[in-house]
Amino acid sequence: MKYILLSCIALFIFNTVVFAQTAEEKAWFEYMTPGEAHKILAEANGTWTTETTMWMDPSQPPIQSKGKAVNSMIFGDRYQESTFEGTMMGMPFSGKSITGFDNATKKFNSIWIDSMGTGMLQMEGTMDMDTKILELTGTMVDPMTGNKMPVREKLDVSDPNKHLFEMFMTYEGKEIKFMEIIYTRDK
Repeated sequence: MKYILLSCIALFIFNTVVFAQTAEEKAWFEYMTPGEAHKILAEANGTWTTETTMWMDPSQPPIQSKGKAVNSMIFGDRYQESTFEGTMMGMPFSGKSITGFDNATKKFNSIWIDSMGTGMLQMEGTMDMDTKILELTGTMVDPMTGNKMPVREKLDVSDPNKHLFEMFMTYEGKEIKFMEIIYTRDK
């Protein structure tokens, strides 16, 4: 009986030492584990047809173009990669974004690069989980002046098969709608 009791105590101590997580290990595990926000990003996986409208000069008619976007989750469903192909201002256009949700800051983050620039647009923001509207803010370089200008993006993903993206820039102290993209899921 004495050996059984000692064996049980030894087993308990072994399990406590082996399976106990430090606070640091627990924090890292929570930080690295995809959650609900990542599942919402994954809902947009697939191929989308796009219709883009740009207002380069508010006094002129908008520029319209079509394209394709392909979204897929990467790195164990932690980030969504989106690849865009189309035309912009009558020229071939390619772009790529990486969007994720940071479990520590509780914010969405996005990086955008494309074939019509050499800079990276970095954005951060939040999503209203009830309406499924993501709002991101950041700055981009104005190629005409070299100065940074505030940018705001709004993405409505409430309809699983049709998304509305809007981009706003602050020009001379006034926010103007610069771009709109309607994404329609390919069947």
